[in-house]
Amino acid sequence: MNSTPQNEFWKGVRDTFPLIVGAIPFGIIFGTLSESGGLSLWGALAFSAVVFAGSAQFIALGMVSTGAAWPVIVLTTFVVNLRHFLYSTTLLQQVRHLPQRWRIPLAFWLTDETFAVAVRYYAEPSPIIHKHWYYLGSALIMYFNWQLCTMIGIFFGRVVPGLEEWGLDFAMSATFIGIVVPYLKNRPMIAAAIVASGLSLALHGLPNKLGLMIAALAGVATGFFLEKRLASNRMTEVGEAQ
Repeated sequence: MNSTPQNEFWKGVRDTFPLIVGAIPFGIIFGTLSESGGLSLWGALAFSAVVFAGSAQFIALGMVSTGAAWPVIVLTTFVVNLRHFLYSTTLLQQVRHLPQRWRIPLAFWLTDETFAVAVRYYAEPSPIIHKHWYYLGSALIMYFNWQLCTMIGIFFGRVVPGLEEWGLDFAMSATFIGIVVPYLKNRPMIAAAIVASGLSLALHGLPNKLGLMIAALAGVATGFFLEKRLASNRMTEVGEAQ
C-alpha cells in the first residue's frame, strides 16, 4: 500500500465523518445554551477552543449557571474526564516514539470519537509508518467541527427560541452507544458499562451532577479491578501449568 502522511491524514478525516454526525447537534446545543448559561460570546468560543471536551463543558456550564463552587466544578469535570486517562494509556505504545511536538497536541485533541477510530486503526496489522497522521486527521476534523458548531449554536440561540428543547442532544447519546458497544467483548468492559450506566440512572437526581461523578468512578474502578483480577488468574494458571 502506498502510504504518505497526506493519505493517512485524509483517511483519518474520512473515517471520522460518521461520528461527527452525532457531535454536530451536541456542539450546536452547547453554543445555544452557553450565553443563557452565563457565558459571553468570546467566553463560549474560548471555552470550546481551550477545553474541547463536550461532556465536561456541558456539566461545567450547568454547574456555573446554578452557582456551584469552583472546586466542585473542577473536581466533577476531572472525574468525568478520567476515561481519557484510560484512552491515553491504551494509545501510549503507539505514540511513544513521537517527539513532544506531536504527543502534546495529540493528547490535547484526544476525544471519544478519535480514540474509537484511532485505536481500531492502530490495531490493524500493517507496516504503515504514518499512522499518527491518521490520528491527526481525525483529531483536527473533530476540533474544527466542535468550534464551528459552537459558533452556529450561539448564532441560532439568538434567532431561534427554544432550540435546546428540540431533543437534538439524543444524537450524541446514540453516538456514544455506537462507540461503546463494539468494545463490550470481555467481562471487565461489560461490567464497567453495567455499573456505570446503572449508577448514573439510579443517582440521576443528586445535585451538581454528583451521580455522574460517582458512576464514572465506579465504572472505571470496576473495569480496572476485574482486569487486574483476570490478569492475576492467568498468571496463576501459567505458573501451575509449569
